[in-house]
Amino acid sequence: MDTTANTIEARHYRTGKPVRIMSKDGVIVSVQEIESCPDGPWIAPGLIDVQINGYAGVDFQRDDVTPGQLRTASDGLRRDGCSRWMLTLITDEWQALLARLRHFKLMRDSDPVLRRAIAGWHIEGPFLSAEPGFKGAHNPAVMCDPSHDCIAELKAVTGDDSVLLTVAPERTGSAEAIRSAVEAGFKVSLGHSNASADELAAAVAAGATGFTHLGNGMPQQLDRHDNIVWRVLDTNGLTIGLIPDGIHVAPMFFRLLHKAQPLERIYYTTDAMSAAGAPPGRYTIGQVEVEVGEDQIVRMPGQTNFAGSALSPIEGIRRAAKTLDRPWQEVWDFMSVNAARLMGLKWGLEAGCPAVFCMVEADERNQLKSVFCEEFSG
Repeated sequence: MDTTANTIEARHYRTGKPVRIMSKDGVIVSVQEIESCPDGPWIAPGLIDVQINGYAGVDFQRDDVTPGQLRTASDGLRRDGCSRWMLTLITDEWQALLARLRHFKLMRDSDPVLRRAIAGWHIEGPFLSAEPGFKGAHNPAVMCDPSHDCIAELKAVTGDDSVLLTVAPERTGSAEAIRSAVEAGFKVSLGHSNASADELAAAVAAGATGFTHLGNGMPQQLDRHDNIVWRVLDTNGLTIGLIPDGIHVAPMFFRLLHKAQPLERIYYTTDAMSAAGAPPGRYTIGQVEVEVGEDQIVRMPGQTNFAGSALSPIEGIRRAAKTLDRPWQEVWDFMSVNAARLMGLKWGLEAGCPAVFCMVEADERNQLKSVFCEEFSG
């Protein structure tokens, strides 16, 4: 591997062929096949995760997170292959959530490393379904209906930053709020929802383009004839998110979703909380204490329902490849190019894309061994 100046030589993750990638001012200017390169890593575009609730022991749902702690979380994500991520805030009283967002934005904007790493903000709540099962680990007592005023307040805080907003379209005023959000430049995802087919269609007509972690945020028992999974898959225009840990989505269902949905309409997220990238133990999601065992399952003490994920990005790639019985190269884009497309970002190993790479080591059986993030900013 040659990383002198703005040139990298390595094996292309899709073709397996040696390539020389040249960049200038942080942007790829050429990708050329070459005859050979020294034995070494594969090269792939950096991983992107649009739903990070915390990481490396740091809980983003608290008001006392320090700049040093935010750097710890970001460094942990980079160590685990994630070059860009969306800091996610979950359901809370609206003004409290906005105040927390201002705090994080100030820290992010004051640190050049965090400005590169944090691609934007995912606001998952409080505009969600309060129904049991569909609410997940979110607090229904502080949920509310979305409005144009809420969208305006969110825009005033985030400015020109990328924003992903998760909304349950059955809430009163959702269609109008989705239109306002799209006009403000936000991306809108549906989720934690028991919306009817007509409500889903109305949300897509208003500008919604995604569905947040399908297979989660819903009861274990569903009507076999008419349920939110069937309705989502029958709705055109939605890119669905999946948590590829083999826990949140059963392996068989995970495989079936890849057969039922166009592959370019699937992206992966860890939905990581503070226990991700950290050892088993007790952690928090805001004021709620959760426990994480050796199995990496996050639960409220004494309960069986899931409460977030302890999955790392690179482990998500490993598990997805194993579940689908595909090489890691074939699932990489689900947490890279496809996630970027959801947010309207240009991403990949081609001219015009950011010079943000993962250098990947694999063993003789093509199993992932390690990953290293590389980036040329100028």
